Amino acid sequence: MFLILAQSNDSGLLTYFFQSNVAGRLIILALGVFSALAWTVMIGKAMELNQLFKLNQRFEATINQAPSLLQLAQKKAFNESIPYSALVKAATQSYFRAVELESDKKNAVSHAENALQRAVANQSLNYERKMVLLASIVTGAPFMGLLGTVWGVMDAFGAIGLGASASIASLAPGVSGALLTTVAGLLVAIPSVFGYNFLLSLTKKRVIEIENFASTVADRIELEDAASRSY
Repeated sequence: MFLILAQSNDSGLLTYFFQSNVAGRLIILALGVFSALAWTVMIGKAMELNQLFKLNQRFEATINQAPSLLQLAQKKAFNESIPYSALVKAATQSYFRAVELESDKKNAVSHAENALQRAVANQSLNYERKMVLLASIVTGAPFMGLLGTVWGVMDAFGAIGLGASASIASLAPGVSGALLTTVAGLLVAIPSVFGYNFLLSLTKKRVIEIENFASTVADRIELEDAASRSY
């Protein structure tokens, strides 16, 4: 059936697909896989960032209600799957570990701040996860389409050179099939670049929120530590 459509005089994407050479068809199929992968990453990443934002807000509301963050950390086991919770857990664990060492008790707050910095860096990497894959698709898709077009046009002109006659009718099918790879590359890259820019902006916003929360936690630990020493 597909071969009949390809041999007919009707124009269409399917016809152009079968008029392209083997390399062009493989490139178009690869771009189809990349398109599905890009949409999966974009939708999944947007849902993930939205879910983490909600979890962070709930956790922040919980600790804001607690009179003492350090006392809450001694009683409650924090869930590391929540970014804000992972930050508080890392900071408080480092603080109590330093307090247990009499020789390093005065630097407990500094140890907590160092732990917060490491935790923020780790969470930032988690937020940016899969963004490199999406960026690679955005950059590579147009070049793959261009490669298919150049290859297809080269084959079309090569076939004319070996033939007895050269005409638009003999050249057009091969060129149409070759240009389809460029169209496919742009169809993959255009929505991907919009999605990438949106997710990149959202990721930066979430990272800034983490950094601000870490600063708040550090201030709170320092104040509670100073209050405990005053008694």
